[in-house]
Amino acid sequence: MRNIPARREDRKLVSYEDYVERGGYAMLKKALLMQPEDIVSTIKDAELRGRGGAGFPCGMKWSFLPEVDGKPRYLCINCDEAEPGTFKDRLLVDFDPHSVIEGIAIACYACKLDAAFFFIRGEWAEQAKVMQDAINEAYANGIFGKQGLMNGASDFAVECTLHRGAGAYICGEETALLEAVEGKRGWPRIKPPFPAVSGLFGRPTIINNVETLAAVPLILEYGVEWWQSYGCESSIGGAASYGMKLMGVAGHVNNPDVFEVPLGITLRDLVDNYSGGMKDGRVFKGAIAGGVSMGILGPDQFDAEMDFDIGRKYDVMGLGTACPTVFDENTDMVSVARNIARFFKNESCGQCTPCREGADWIYKLLVRIESGEGYLKDLDQLLEVAGSMGIMPGTTICGLSDGNNWAVRTIVNKFRSEFELRCKPSLVPVTANS
Repeated sequence: MRNIPARREDRKLVSYEDYVERGGYAMLKKALLMQPEDIVSTIKDAELRGRGGAGFPCGMKWSFLPEVDGKPRYLCINCDEAEPGTFKDRLLVDFDPHSVIEGIAIACYACKLDAAFFFIRGEWAEQAKVMQDAINEAYANGIFGKQGLMNGASDFAVECTLHRGAGAYICGEETALLEAVEGKRGWPRIKPPFPAVSGLFGRPTIINNVETLAAVPLILEYGVEWWQSYGCESSIGGAASYGMKLMGVAGHVNNPDVFEVPLGITLRDLVDNYSGGMKDGRVFKGAIAGGVSMGILGPDQFDAEMDFDIGRKYDVMGLGTACPTVFDENTDMVSVARNIARFFKNESCGQCTPCREGADWIYKLLVRIESGEGYLKDLDQLLEVAGSMGIMPGTTICGLSDGNNWAVRTIVNKFRSEFELRCKPSLVPVTANS
């Protein structure tokens, strides 16, 4: 983003004064001179896709809202960044919170949303303080409040509240997030109704990721053509992957960090030219493309393009958060699978039987295989259980079981020999009369 230097040692928190000095909130001022529907159209034309995981078109989501009826409408900002290996939203909160706040204010004006709830991961005590301070600065300078946006430049008033989570991964799912904000247990809701129609407190609600909202002022400032000059078209006839993207690289690389790069960059380019190459010159073995729920790229997929086509092209669920965790040649993939399975077992809310029971079953089978006590039939059973979780519509409420099955199946299928070496043969007894 424009206010965050590429070098870690140069980064510092951008205050309200710093942000304004660098041109901040000018796009909010510009937005207030536009018709709200024109802002929505601009975001639709830019084809800004959600940066939280699913890649759903932001402008289209905004257009799902019903007509204003005089009752409250809400924006919820998803900053529950609990996906393992993902840390790109934290960069914005740590160093450039006002870019997010400006995006929040513009989104509320464009969609006629009366209040915003910034949901932040419970473990982020320091980040919560930084964000709350930034919100307080926004109030002190008339961005939010009863007087209307930008000290009454518009009579449309927006309130903004920070809400800290309690440490549950499932609250990253949009409807579980709504339940948590309402003070309830973070259980995903059955859809429909969708949040745009009946969301927070039963009212129309938009849920956007932090990075998505931070991109909105940039699109208004530089235009649709500028935004689409970065990224790439789909190579398989799908929707385009336009714009720059924050990608946090972790694992066995020399320089783990967050980098702002155009969508479509290859994983190899991201590792070699941004992350300093493989740690100690070791050989690439695989990578989790964008959070463990997305599945894994194999050793022959180092040149995979990091765009929204990645799922259909490389047999993973999708791009997800675009924060790859990279593994070198010495990585025990059986251990990786078991560790991921433990995570999903612990984080399942338990509401749906296939997820609750399947997650526990998968974990126990992987523990058995990792310890050398498993049989080849256990490996087949592992794939059968994983392959039956969440893939049929209506069997589970949210996508956690999908994430579990994609993670396990892709690791086993792409590194099957490692699992077979840990398994005993499944012998069929033969009698004299057989």
